Amino acid sequence: MGVDFGTLSGRAVVVRVRDGAELATAVHDYPHGVIDRNLPGTGASLPPDWALQHPQDWVDVLRHAVPAAVAAAGIDPVSVIGIATDFTACTVLPTLGDGTPLAETALADRPHAWPKLWKHHAAQGQADRINALAHARGEQWISRYGGKISAEWQFAKALQVLEEDPQVYDSCARWIEAADWIVWQLTGAESRNACTAGYKGIHQDGSYPSEQYLAGLDPRFSDFARTRLEFPLSALGSRVGSLSARAADWTGLPAGIAVAAGNVDAHVTAAAAQAVEDGRLLAIMGTSTCHVVNAPVLADVPGICGVVAGGIVEGTYGYEAGQSAVGDIFAWALRQGVPAEYLEEAASLGEDLHTLLTRKAALQPVGGHGLVALDWMNGNRSVLVDHHLSGVIVGLTLATRPEDVYRALLEATAFGTRVIVETLESGGVPVNEFIVAGGLAKNHLLMQIYSDVLRRPVSLAASQQGPALGSAIHAAVAAGAHPDVRTATAAMGSLKRDAFTPDSARADAYDALFAEYRLLHDHFGTGDLLHRLRNVRNNALASL
Repeated sequence: MGVDFGTLSGRAVVVRVRDGAELATAVHDYPHGVIDRNLPGTGASLPPDWALQHPQDWVDVLRHAVPAAVAAAGIDPVSVIGIATDFTACTVLPTLGDGTPLAETALADRPHAWPKLWKHHAAQGQADRINALAHARGEQWISRYGGKISAEWQFAKALQVLEEDPQVYDSCARWIEAADWIVWQLTGAESRNACTAGYKGIHQDGSYPSEQYLAGLDPRFSDFARTRLEFPLSALGSRVGSLSARAADWTGLPAGIAVAAGNVDAHVTAAAAQAVEDGRLLAIMGTSTCHVVNAPVLADVPGICGVVAGGIVEGTYGYEAGQSAVGDIFAWALRQGVPAEYLEEAASLGEDLHTLLTRKAALQPVGGHGLVALDWMNGNRSVLVDHHLSGVIVGLTLATRPEDVYRALLEATAFGTRVIVETLESGGVPVNEFIVAGGLAKNHLLMQIYSDVLRRPVSLAASQQGPALGSAIHAAVAAGAHPDVRTATAAMGSLKRDAFTPDSARADAYDALFAEYRLLHDHFGTGDLLHRLRNVRNNALASL
């Protein structure tokens, strides 16, 4: 059983150990979704750049999606030998010592008591100070993260809690990734996985940042890692416990079956897409994109999200990069200014707006819209690592149509990925194959644009449930059905190689557009204009 906890929903998949056949899937939508405007219970308005979630939504996935998947598969629950989970990251929450979320205590009326979703970007100021002090002190670990720690990650978010609500911080006995918290709910015992600790928790070479460094950020923060994070780390695919009686009651699965170490949705998908071997870069494309690739060398690559020994699979170095918004950008475009006649046309043809705009955009030659966009509507994760950057569209005229903007945004995300690929390669990390998983792989125009922009074939993960399948593969290893993740991947993963190949004429045209993208990228990414505009907005909203 693999269970994937996404941004808006959780899904469970029942997978046959022998060959990876997916017998059934069930989805449970989060009733609270992304909490970014009003706090549940009180209705209090949240500040800009906040994004929270409700822990009960996650438990309800276990209570609803897991038994529904088993029922749909038509199997006897006793035939399930193991369960593994994956989560968005860094989605992190403060808890009591027994794992009770502070959001479920008397502190529920305080926003900082709630889990912070991965795209909570209100800790950019704390991240800036974390980075400045690390460079000033010559901390060796900072180079493992491309020179910058993200506002999305554990330390920046925790420092924000300390500085803005010390009462919540003092009540926080454990600061834990949701990936580990959900495993705690399954087993009844705390565990911590090597993936989130390495990529999101600055755990390198066996330790977290020193107490001396943390005291330099705030004397009250000095013992943060020791008191709220420290715990033995479990290797990916390892068995961390057994399904508790309480969780067995939730899921309908047998008590005592193997529970695997927690994992991150992107990293676990590498197994599903047979992308665990060195040089196979996997882009998991959904609301955002995460890029992961293994390499036999340890290299310091500017602007990447991190390199962790065994962070994807044991025995090699796993590199991570990403884009903070991709599918979210396309959804944003549909919410802005699509004329009534487009809605009517889509309805008359039985199409959704994405299909309509994709079809219209596909009729254009490369460059026919005269636009170039920067894909920073949710900040830049790689390689600038600045979540207070914002989107830019250049070249708008009175003749610009919705499909023009839509295609320019598709292309912008491909250009952003090309920056990441070129940065990895120039940093000494080979990229021999480009593989895509996730919901956006269904958009053939988008996949062809990526192939043309990158000038290389695009392979596709065969499964539509990449993270959940990847989790099931890890569950099989934890249960002893396969000896290790690589062996399980070969048996249970699947891949459609070279599903899209580049066209040389279009690739030449995109080279010219990409050159313009790089000029905009470097100009707006290193200047202060976008930061000033954000400050103007935040100050205006704060005065209401």
